[in-house]
Amino acid sequence: MAKKKRSPRSKPAARKKTPRSSTRRKPPATSTGRPARKGGRPRRNTSVLRNSGQPDDGLIRLQKALANAGLGSRRACEELIENGRVQVDDQLVTTLGTKVDPQNQSIFVDGQRVIIERKQYFMLNKPPGVVSTSNDPSGRMRVIDLISSKERVYNVGRLDQHSEGLILVTNDGDLANRLTHPRYGVPKKYLVHVQGQPGRDEMRQLVQGIHLAEGKAVATSVRIKKRSKKSSILEIVLQEGRNREIRRILARIGHKVQVLRRVAIGRLKLGDLPVGAFRRLTAQEVRDLQRPGGGIRSTRKQPQRRATGSAVGEQDSPPRDSKRKTAKDGASSSAQKRASRAGNKVAGKKPAKKKSTARKKTVRKKSSTSATRKKQTDGGRAGARAGRKKATAARKKTARKKAGASRKAGASRKSGAQKGTARKPGKGKRR
Repeated sequence: MAKKKRSPRSKPAARKKTPRSSTRRKPPATSTGRPARKGGRPRRNTSVLRNSGQPDDGLIRLQKALANAGLGSRRACEELIENGRVQVDDQLVTTLGTKVDPQNQSIFVDGQRVIIERKQYFMLNKPPGVVSTSNDPSGRMRVIDLISSKERVYNVGRLDQHSEGLILVTNDGDLANRLTHPRYGVPKKYLVHVQGQPGRDEMRQLVQGIHLAEGKAVATSVRIKKRSKKSSILEIVLQEGRNREIRRILARIGHKVQVLRRVAIGRLKLGDLPVGAFRRLTAQEVRDLQRPGGGIRSTRKQPQRRATGSAVGEQDSPPRDSKRKTAKDGASSSAQKRASRAGNKVAGKKPAKKKSTARKKTVRKKSSTSATRKKQTDGGRAGARAGRKKATAARKKTARKKAGASRKAGASRKSGAQKGTARKPGKGKRR
């Protein structure tokens, strides 16, 4: 019987691949016409941003621009925006986080245009007796009173009333925060004239830290610039600024501050600026201050690793990588030795004996050095004996000379006395 031919199986029809973009669901559009973000959050209204090649160049948040103009705190300015009282280029803005260009866009609050001040940067050599505050009910001279600027400015950090030296004045809040907050680690250098002469232990105590009411105050570095009988000049570097910190920590170690002067902030130095004078910062100086550490690398000392050994004097164990390398090197060298031994056995050769020439040389050197040392010591002892003999002979000789001279002197005195007692004829006492 003829076998029936099987009919070929029909292949399933290939599915038509549709582009993923057509099958993906489009997110619901927001009021601005743009699709919303994942999670249902609507996109911020950025229609007031200026079109430029760099969208973030010179742009800041609207509430920050209003706060810089002196309309209140950022929280108060956020309430102005949410209440619909702020317009940018005749367009109402109620979304927080909107970025604007204050120099090229017009901002209105309640129909009145807001004048955004340009950023100003000054350095001042503060004289003693001037307070570092924006509002003083007592009416004393303030730091900002010494700066002639039409814009509203404020001092960066503080120097107490009796201190003097470098202080910055600006209206840039970001730079002020960068220079004053401890987490940025901007070093400030001070020259301090103190009573007495601090010792090494006291200076080490300043670097290790002194406990104050607010916490532990630590000086980055302390060194003595000049000493005198009753006073010293110290150079102290800090990376934080508490109220009267230097005066308090020096008082704890028993040295009263006579003169306190700040001479540098980061890479910016006071230089020859007269007391009470100010000047504008250059663009390069501002860029240096905006860099991490004020343009200076952090000088904080890294903590030293403790020894892992349990006993005193035990060295630290080498790192893992070095252990692996040494193990590999030892394994490779042992394998090479085994291979060389096997090859020598096959060829009928005897394994070469280990040479100990280096050890013999070291032994010879040690013996020669010991012999030379013995000769030197023996020669030195003999020389010392000869020197002692000469010295004793010289002393005896000088003693003999002195004894002979004393005998002669005594004999001459006796002969003189005998001559003086003998009476000459014809001369006697008158009655």
